[in-house]
Amino acid sequence: MASRPKLHYFRGRGRMESIRWLLAAAGVEFEEEFLETREQYEKLLKDGRLLFGQVPLVEVDGMMLTQTRAILSYLAAKYNLYGKDEKERVRINMYADATLDLMMMVVGTLFKSPAEKEEDFALIVTRAKTRYFPVFEKILKDHGEDFLVGNTFSWADVQLLEAILMMEELNTSVLSDFPLLKAFKKRISNIPTIKKFLQPGSQRQPPPDSHYAEVVRHVLQL
Repeated sequence: MASRPKLHYFRGRGRMESIRWLLAAAGVEFEEEFLETREQYEKLLKDGRLLFGQVPLVEVDGMMLTQTRAILSYLAAKYNLYGKDEKERVRINMYADATLDLMMMVVGTLFKSPAEKEEDFALIVTRAKTRYFPVFEKILKDHGEDFLVGNTFSWADVQLLEAILMMEELNTSVLSDFPLLKAFKKRISNIPTIKKFLQPGSQRQPPPDSHYAEVVRHVLQL
């Protein structure tokens, strides 16, 4: 029996959350080792497990994988969430990169003051409503299918739902002008593996708070 993937990161979202989402969507059980001390981080460095000195780190298939997009694309391919051919995969890459870019805007506010965060969140919601969500609404309208690519559940669908829910945490009415995305959200949220991940007690992490920011600062000596 193959061992479970093991995730090394902080007890919070950051760059690891999309990896958690993808594994959960694939129905894959995974273990986590949360970084809480500087010593844990230094040991990973000393052991040569952090290729570029950065987390997230995922142990899977005898490999130590770093770099978020590389990890996501490997897992998507491994668990058959990456399309059937090169044309589908490049579309999945485009859509996944776009939603990851949007979510990383939120991650980038971690160490800002409450006032700065509020200003940034307003800008992020505006970008979601004017730059990102109109594109996905059009994609769904143009092909009239349940999923973004090839009418098959893929990494792109998982990450778009994650992005939608993150934006709704900032503004509950962010989908008010996007009826197809509303329907998409409901449809994907009811996929059994996704539905399970959305339940209380899952490995899904809450929005970051001041304690999370303090731990990250301490471990990385920022």
